[in-house]
Amino acid sequence: MSSSNPRSRLRDINNTGFGGNSNVEGGRLMNADGSTNLKKRGIPVWERTSIYHTLLRMPRHSFFLSIFIFYTSVNFCFAFIYMLTGIENLLGVVDAHTFADRFMEAFFFSSQTLTTVGYGRVSPSGMVTNCIASLESLMGILTFAVVTGLIYARFSRPKAYLLFSNNFLIAPYKGAKALMIRLCTYKNNNLTDVEAQFTLAIHENDNGKSITRFYPLGLEISKVSSLALSWTIVHSITEDSPVYNFTEAQISESRMELIVSIKAFDDHFSNIVQQRTSYTYRQAVYGAKFTPMFERAPDGEYTLLELDKISDYEAVVLPQVVGLV
Repeated sequence: MSSSNPRSRLRDINNTGFGGNSNVEGGRLMNADGSTNLKKRGIPVWERTSIYHTLLRMPRHSFFLSIFIFYTSVNFCFAFIYMLTGIENLLGVVDAHTFADRFMEAFFFSSQTLTTVGYGRVSPSGMVTNCIASLESLMGILTFAVVTGLIYARFSRPKAYLLFSNNFLIAPYKGAKALMIRLCTYKNNNLTDVEAQFTLAIHENDNGKSITRFYPLGLEISKVSSLALSWTIVHSITEDSPVYNFTEAQISESRMELIVSIKAFDDHFSNIVQQRTSYTYRQAVYGAKFTPMFERAPDGEYTLLELDKISDYEAVVLPQVVGLV
């Protein structure tokens, strides 16, 4: 590294929650979706996994697929139980001459019992079968109460709904250079008092030991009153920047990672929302600037924000000044 590198006089931080030993890190510290790139072991999986948090965070299609699989599996289990107790104990079963026909009658009776629909054509007979049906009805009531609560929690959970650019740029800025990303909201929510925080992770060699140091990056504007359009967040690369005098090769060697944290107030939820993401050195684009992503509508009545242009940029010539080259 260059002897003029200002990191020797900058104070790194150790409150990020990540360790400083680079030798034990695997890949990036944080995934693009804001989750920590970490897996845990040492205790059984059922003890280290929160089913509630898993169901809240999983994608929508996976959530409903899980519900469908659970519902179908429970009905299959109870259908086999009804078959074991004797299909003759289900009154109203007609024209069920094959095993498949009898099983499907038991399966659909189970689904009607689990959902407490009870059409009435098939009914249980005998103490054992009635006890099984009663137990299944109770299970159905409890299960659907939980599922209803999960659907409401997923629907009402505050979320920032932020869209980030795919890359961070090294762009000209006020006669020098700056590190930039761009973001915007992609839903019809209204975010106010939006705050941004950049933390830079740099892997260094300290007396033969690979360590990770974390540096807070100063921003030209760290807070905006409203995120109505897009926001290009700028870190000016001055003598106080930890990447001052860095070459492109040094950034690759240091496996630099930019951790971005956004916090805002959502008017609709009357609650604070936040979202995180990160960029690795492989996502850096040198000598580029973002192109505009909003314009006046053709009829001149409103402003049009084109979300598919969040990552669009064009190549530019960087100024030949001291700094990142």
